[in-house]
Amino acid sequence: MQNTIDNTVKKLEKLGGESILLPVDVAAGELNTWLQSNTESIKTLLNSYGAVVIRKLPIQGSKKLERVLTTLFDDKLLEYNYRSTPRTKMRGRIYTSSEYHPEETIGLHNENAYSNEWAMQIAFYCVKPAEVGGATPIADSRKVYQAIPAEIREEFERKKLLYVRNYGDIDLPWQEVFQTNDRKEVEEFCSNNAINFEWRGDNDLRTSQLAGAAYNHPKTMEKVWFNQAHLFHVSSLGEDNEKSLLDTFEKDNLPRNVYFGNGDEIDADMLNIIRKAYEQNMITFDWHEGDLMLLDNMLFSHGRQPYSGSRRVLVGMAGVMNASLLTN
Repeated sequence: MQNTIDNTVKKLEKLGGESILLPVDVAAGELNTWLQSNTESIKTLLNSYGAVVIRKLPIQGSKKLERVLTTLFDDKLLEYNYRSTPRTKMRGRIYTSSEYHPEETIGLHNENAYSNEWAMQIAFYCVKPAEVGGATPIADSRKVYQAIPAEIREEFERKKLLYVRNYGDIDLPWQEVFQTNDRKEVEEFCSNNAINFEWRGDNDLRTSQLAGAAYNHPKTMEKVWFNQAHLFHVSSLGEDNEKSLLDTFEKDNLPRNVYFGNGDEIDADMLNIIRKAYEQNMITFDWHEGDLMLLDNMLFSHGRQPYSGSRRVLVGMAGVMNASLLTN
């Protein structure tokens, strides 16, 4: 029975071409003992590399998963508010992964990078892998930053980004995004998080928020690409869907879109180059039942590939970071 691990990244095995895999052999009844013996080593590995996949960790139920993640992250888990994707809350502060249609690809992104506040740690636990596909690829945000041409990086960092959302039937309703039916609670959240808001008509809401494009990581001080412009921009939907939406809505009324911070349009060609940088640095592996992937949310982005058959991956997050505490 493998009950202890080395404190060095040399212990990690190759997965998807990178040293991120930690295979273990733990019986369900010995999980607590194993955690007591190995938590500090796992934290060291995560701090050193930014991504660790622990293979075949027997965690039974969402409440148990919450306790495991609270231990490994050394922090209580966060509620998931100000959402951009549909998901279901389980027991405790555990959520399903994004519930988009299985045939769709979810592009690589850092969680909540469209906001000025986000979780520093995020974990994915595979309860049941899909029969076909369904990988959760990742990419090193430092490498993505370096892969983007300097002139594009410079313009994005200088101008920053303005995310505009119109909540309604096409995208998520504001009640789901903010997890409340109370307009005053929405207004309070927006005011506390530097989000401009405007109620329109009987019950429609528009928000806009200025955010950075890249930051220095608070521990490593390395520059990371940290935004969701390539996902929020209308060009991310594909040519046919983009045309359909623009035929239906004026650009200001699109369900979601992004501009430079001064209101200028972002050239779709720039965003295609950025998407290519993500693709070039993508690490992909097949889920196994019992896999637990731990990520530094600033150092690594994640996504989801299309799948068929039943799939169940649960998510938990911890460690609040605010953009005001970072340099960019």
